[in-house]
Amino acid sequence: MLPEKTIPPSLSALLLVCRSCFTAPTFRRFCVLLTGMIAQTRRRTVCGMLLGIGLERVWHRARAHRFFSTARWSVDEVGLALAALIVERLLPMGMPLVVAVDDTLFKRSGRKVFGAAWQHDGAAKGPRPAGFGNCWVVAWIIVTVPFPTRPVCLPVLARLWRPRRTGKIALAREMTELLAAHFPDRTLHAVGDAAYVGEHLRGLNPQITWTSRLKTTSVLHELPPPRTGKKGRPRTRGPRLGTPAEISQLLDWHRARVLRYGRTDTVFLADRICLWYGSFHSQPLRVILVWDERCGPGTGLNRGYGLALVTTDLTSTPRHIVERYAARWSIETTFHDARQNLGVGEARNRTQTAVERTVPFGLLAYTVTLTWYALAGHQPTDAEEHRLRARWYTTKTQPSFEDMTAKLRCVIIAHRFRNPRPHQAQPEEIQAVLTAWAIAGT
Repeated sequence: MLPEKTIPPSLSALLLVCRSCFTAPTFRRFCVLLTGMIAQTRRRTVCGMLLGIGLERVWHRARAHRFFSTARWSVDEVGLALAALIVERLLPMGMPLVVAVDDTLFKRSGRKVFGAAWQHDGAAKGPRPAGFGNCWVVAWIIVTVPFPTRPVCLPVLARLWRPRRTGKIALAREMTELLAAHFPDRTLHAVGDAAYVGEHLRGLNPQITWTSRLKTTSVLHELPPPRTGKKGRPRTRGPRLGTPAEISQLLDWHRARVLRYGRTDTVFLADRICLWYGSFHSQPLRVILVWDERCGPGTGLNRGYGLALVTTDLTSTPRHIVERYAARWSIETTFHDARQNLGVGEARNRTQTAVERTVPFGLLAYTVTLTWYALAGHQPTDAEEHRLRARWYTTKTQPSFEDMTAKLRCVIIAHRFRNPRPHQAQPEEIQAVLTAWAIAGT
């Protein structure tokens, strides 16, 4: 079964950027299964992908399962191919890459699921935020497209994290360095929360900068003094500055307008170049403190500042660094949309290779859907047409990811019925059968 018989041309043209990552038969299975996952509206298991594309009576289910368990292809290569398309078509020429890193838990059940264990689950309810499943560390490219008012995060690389093995920070650094090597002519700004900063980030490539949230207990120091020429080991750090709360009393604050979380806020910023000796040793860093109206007496942040950031970027302005860190919040909406609209994590694979491929495959389906909409599917009247169909959405001004997925599904279904597959009877064949039945009945 050829992909062009079941996949619309606009989607086929986008998937062609991944052609070099597969053999010819495996590429056909990749296109069919990814399209089936997007088109399926019920459970997105591996067999459900065949139902979504309408090939459940043509392909044996083992053919789809073997794509994840035994076929020769690399998730990283596919992710880097899509990253190249994103950089080429959705980012201005020469603009730095902003890469966000974070992790999430996809719950699973069963003792034989590879890599599944009891782990922290930030979305769990109750006094014990834990869940049983696979934890994935994901790298996203943050882009700005015309239709949403906020930046969007497109997942391109993912790593399965297993307890008591390679740490999450090390996995995040590995994926970031892989992207930096793939785009040697671009500066790469990595952002993460407080869990993604530590001694594993020492010695980063100068092409990469790292921005994260600074812990409240971190102790900072002045830069080391110049060498005196006397005997003995030179000093590696200067006098102690203290914790972020103590530093906030020493810095000069200035007012700035910052674009964050879809709105422009007036905040006060203060920054200082110093050392975080416990994590980055003797590498100079910049600490940026943010204060707004939600801080101060009578609030839960009465400590002299509201947000403390630490970054290896010594050249960008504090305002740009704060905006860069705030853009990573789109990760949370991406995780939600990938689960609810595409069913990422619903496949029930158990073997190591299949488990390590299925969730990244689903996240790449999210990237393909949003990229397709940005390049071929977006129309300025989409939100207006949605308001006409659902008049209670009076304030809807931009399409959601659910709207993007629904539009791509409509295109897939329309193409399927305009181009009947070889196993489907043609209209003239159906009419001949009905005529024969009528003659036999008389």
